Amino acid sequence: MKLNNYINGQWGTDTGADYTAVKNPANGKTIADVRLSTADDVTQAVAAAKAAQKKWARVPAPKRADYLYEIGRIMIEKKEHLSQVLTKEMGKVIEEARGEVQEGIDMAYYMAGEGRRLFGETVPSELDNKFAMSVRAPIGVVGLITPWNFPVAIATWKSFPAIVAGNTFIWKPATETPMMAYEMALIFEEAGLPAGVANVVFGSGGTVGTAMIEHPDVRVVSFTGSTETGRRVAELGGRHLKKVSLEMGGKNAIIVMDDADIDLAVEGILWSAFGTAGQRCTACSRVIAHTDIKQELEQKLLEAMKGLTIGDGADESNKIGPVINAKSLEKISYYVNVGKEEGAKLLAGGNTLTEGHYTGGHYFEPTLFTDVAADSRLAQEEIFGPVISLIEISSLEEAIEVNNSVVYGLSSSIFSRDVNKIFQAQRDLDTGIVYVNAGTTGAEIHLPFGGTKGTGNGHRDSGVAALDVFTEWKSIYVDFSGKLQRAQIDNN
Repeated sequence: MKLNNYINGQWGTDTGADYTAVKNPANGKTIADVRLSTADDVTQAVAAAKAAQKKWARVPAPKRADYLYEIGRIMIEKKEHLSQVLTKEMGKVIEEARGEVQEGIDMAYYMAGEGRRLFGETVPSELDNKFAMSVRAPIGVVGLITPWNFPVAIATWKSFPAIVAGNTFIWKPATETPMMAYEMALIFEEAGLPAGVANVVFGSGGTVGTAMIEHPDVRVVSFTGSTETGRRVAELGGRHLKKVSLEMGGKNAIIVMDDADIDLAVEGILWSAFGTAGQRCTACSRVIAHTDIKQELEQKLLEAMKGLTIGDGADESNKIGPVINAKSLEKISYYVNVGKEEGAKLLAGGNTLTEGHYTGGHYFEPTLFTDVAADSRLAQEEIFGPVISLIEISSLEEAIEVNNSVVYGLSSSIFSRDVNKIFQAQRDLDTGIVYVNAGTTGAEIHLPFGGTKGTGNGHRDSGVAALDVFTEWKSIYVDFSGKLQRAQIDNN
């Protein structure tokens, strides 16, 4: 199967194009070949999006929303098919894949509802016989760059608000997971989305992403990925005075206080740390444990980890799937060695799995370190794999200080029964998302998603806040006095 670009409502051909293999991380088998597009392909897509945008912007927002309702309906109809494809190309277990597709469905219906809102505001003018209001206006052509770990959910967080707000877009999916973009383009086509509104261009970030950011007709770039790449996107976008929305890395922590429900905390830690094989920007990679319950927590975590089954995500019995590729395995192994060299104590895991039914795949054991120094590399740097660092503290104030000591600020969590501690933590944890008596993952689509510090640049995906990325505020003054009135002058 060859995956070609979807531009201006048409599928490209493979004439003269270069391709790269898409492999199932569970077994290393090639499942498709994806086009490696050129800057000329981006230029073609931008031209199509620009030509379509003016007409699309004039479609009433409730009518634009009708397309999202139809997209959501088709996604419901194809939910199991989409989930199976997602697991095959990305590796996450099928239960999680179904949850991710459902997130996309939820986003379709939520953002469709914005078609009858897109609220601005009216305010009283300071002058007589004058009316003042603000409205949201579409920006134009937007560029979307999405990662491989949530190839459906994150794409819908970005594309659906762009659509309902009256923009057109070019979407560059990750080269590791292009099949989900192909499936979504088929859904856009089936839903009757006008040609040029949605365009998919496959290829590398260096070629396709750079061409998109540098193109003068792309007004907004929304990126999710590593902090290192996000900095380059911001730098390049800044030179061209583009609006750039970044959602990047995380080094998320779960605080377990001495009064916590330990069994509940263990459940939350396992789901947050090992779901999606730890390949979430919201994954728990640090557990900050009060000294009074540290030993009990360690033992219960070790016991619970024994029950985690690892294997092909398509097998319903498995709880943890593979990581995305060999490069990720190398990075995780590297950090395990770093942890050992720094003096952290390895309690479980730490190895790649290569034999038997793991042959050909990219599997890493769930790993637990204890006695980790809060300022160590293991506790400070993003690993993006199934590795937990357990850090001991003696007070809530110390726990909050440790939580906030990293360069990232995406998600944090506290397990406690003390309402005073909980409210203090909610206030003082320096992250964009805070969970209480739950893990660090599980965001809902109607609240803003994003973080502080090295995690982002102030914008948010999801919720009404996502509309701020894809709209401009326009202030409108209507003077019906029949004479010239000068604000701040004629009213004094």
